[in-house]
Amino acid sequence: MSPPRLARTGAALALSIGCSCGSALGAAEIDVVVSIKPVHSLVAGVMAGIGEPTLLVKGTGSEHSYSLRLSEARALEQAEVVFWVGETMETFLLKPLGALAGDAKVVDLWEAPGLTLLATREGGMWQGQEHGHDDTDADADGEGGHAAEDAEEHESEGEHAAEHAGEHESEGEHAGEHQGAGEHAEPDHAHSETDMHVWLDPGNAKVLTATIAAVLSEADPENASLYQANAARLSEQLDELDGSLEDKLATVADRPYVVFHDAYQYFEHRYGVNAVGAIAINPTLRPSAQRLAEIHERLEQLDAACVFAEPQFEPALVDTVIEGTNAKKGVLDPLGAALDTGPDQYFQLMNDLAESLVNCLGPVQRG
Repeated sequence: MSPPRLARTGAALALSIGCSCGSALGAAEIDVVVSIKPVHSLVAGVMAGIGEPTLLVKGTGSEHSYSLRLSEARALEQAEVVFWVGETMETFLLKPLGALAGDAKVVDLWEAPGLTLLATREGGMWQGQEHGHDDTDADADGEGGHAAEDAEEHESEGEHAAEHAGEHESEGEHAGEHQGAGEHAEPDHAHSETDMHVWLDPGNAKVLTATIAAVLSEADPENASLYQANAARLSEQLDELDGSLEDKLATVADRPYVVFHDAYQYFEHRYGVNAVGAIAINPTLRPSAQRLAEIHERLEQLDAACVFAEPQFEPALVDTVIEGTNAKKGVLDPLGAALDTGPDQYFQLMNDLAESLVNCLGPVQRG
């Protein structure tokens, strides 16, 4: 049996101001499971005073290849509501959702009404590409030399295409389950063209918060007023965060830098910071020697100020590409994997991203 789909309406949510943090009297705790830490943080904020959502991907586990523990599989079996971003983000959940969470309401948050969605970017170096919404053409043929660069990158990353072909083949029965029930009838094409890191924009986080509150209010109507009050408080805090991050990043917005993989487009779009490329096109595959040489050359051409590693992936690659350049090394983590779980995690994650950028994009000490 395939997971039920989130029922959506276009009605605006009436969010009341304030928070009541005492437990709801006489109301049973609802069983809620969340895939990754940033989304868990938002759900935990909406559920404050009612219950604790269960987090699946813990520590520095990858949202693409995480292996469920027995306790986490049991949590999915008992779940009444499951929040995840979507099937091309938390790929490890594709089969478990169909096998274990058949009675739960499964919420694809990337489909929340009102989200700003950006198209995935082609290739690994995208200086000059404009940020685009998911309903725009992501083709960048007009960028000088970009088509040739893409051809080289796709050739050097041939195993990436093969890996995806294998993934789609191995997941064929799952797609059949969904389509047989009228669910996700046309998922793969739409998902693959959309950048799924939607939480890295506080404006999107507000939309996600409203959707989370609406879903939980429907599933647990006895606590609806508290979910809505928590969501309203959280929305105000997200507005404050947004203004603070804009102020912090204004001083380094023009400095070029390179990330480990293309996970931060929503953050860049929101604050106008100048990421010019990524080391890895597919973070689960080690870049080829040719790819690393190309990145090294572009760092020198662009005089990039910094190259950022991620804690989930091999940091030695950054040392390789910055050797002999003026670029410094930093760390960015789109999940906040090392942070404690809870309502504050999202805010700490976003502040950490801003502080890492500011610290690393400061003046370069030249020899």
